[in-house]
Amino acid sequence: MSAAPYALERQFGLSAVRRACALTSSVFNKLVKNETLTKGDKSPVTVGDYAAQALIGTMLTKAFPADPIAGEEDAAELRADEGKVLRDRIIELANEALVAPLVEGDKAEWCIGPGQEKTTAELLDAIDRGNYDGGRTGRMWTIDPIDGTKGFLRGEQFAVCLALLVDAQVQVGIIGCPNLPVDPTNPDGERGCIFVAVKGQGTQQIPLSGFTETTITMPKLTPSALTSLESVEAAHSSHSTTDTITTILGITRPSVRMDSQAKYGCLARGDGGMYLRMPTGVGYREKIWDHASGNLLVTEAGGVVTDSRGQPLDFGLGRTLGENFGVIATGKEVHAAVLDAVQQAIGTKAKA
Repeated sequence: MSAAPYALERQFGLSAVRRACALTSSVFNKLVKNETLTKGDKSPVTVGDYAAQALIGTMLTKAFPADPIAGEEDAAELRADEGKVLRDRIIELANEALVAPLVEGDKAEWCIGPGQEKTTAELLDAIDRGNYDGGRTGRMWTIDPIDGTKGFLRGEQFAVCLALLVDAQVQVGIIGCPNLPVDPTNPDGERGCIFVAVKGQGTQQIPLSGFTETTITMPKLTPSALTSLESVEAAHSSHSTTDTITTILGITRPSVRMDSQAKYGCLARGDGGMYLRMPTGVGYREKIWDHASGNLLVTEAGGVVTDSRGQPLDFGLGRTLGENFGVIATGKEVHAAVLDAVQQAIGTKAKA
């Protein structure tokens, strides 16, 4: 029996994201809780971002050496003399993550496991592999090593995001959420889970503490039964527009605000019903790594993701999604009603 499409990429992605989740949680415990690093340029989130991208970039270099990477960070600042303190901390953390013992699904040939330390030059080069400009054709990975930086610093929601795109279509999407409750009905219970989707193969949730996979799907809801998921930061998404949309739809529940692509994971498992990211009007362009993984998680769980015109998100325009028309993610059966409410709220009915 032949392996399912993208089986190796899925296995690799789970391994890389699981390691990066452990790394970022270690950064929080060592540097945020203890405040052993100063704020500003040497903030813990900077260390975590760089170290996690170095880790995943190193693994990708060995697993899929021909694949380009579009990532959030580059190593220019770290190569400068004044970046030495930051650089040394990042190299130490990245190597700690690389040499951690192998677990289920890991392969030593991906440069992980005991004795797999890398040099500073190798790790900086791994970070710089994330400078790909994107495009319409071929394979490409996207990395967001810590999505939701303010949530990370608060000890709340953040995500490690990795996706494989082929000809501008997301084929594999993985989101690790170290602080997200495994069971949404037990918010004080075990925390830490990974969401994974492969196109045509559904969406699964896996606890970070183990390897048992559970297929998740979005429930069928009526518009008034939805709960809106939105960003904590008003700079990222217009809260006032979302309030208008929920009023039009007859939704009385307050919106749930959380940082990062963890919202996509929550939506895929039925914890919410609608994720809106409405433009704030300041010319911001969404980065492809902020939505690639989540887009696939939701669609494979039975949902729909479009912009405010009803068009699919276009991951073939480069490192951004182009002009910002917002993001609407919801169930298939309510998408038309939500889209209509969005267009009423922003006063720009999309042309047929």
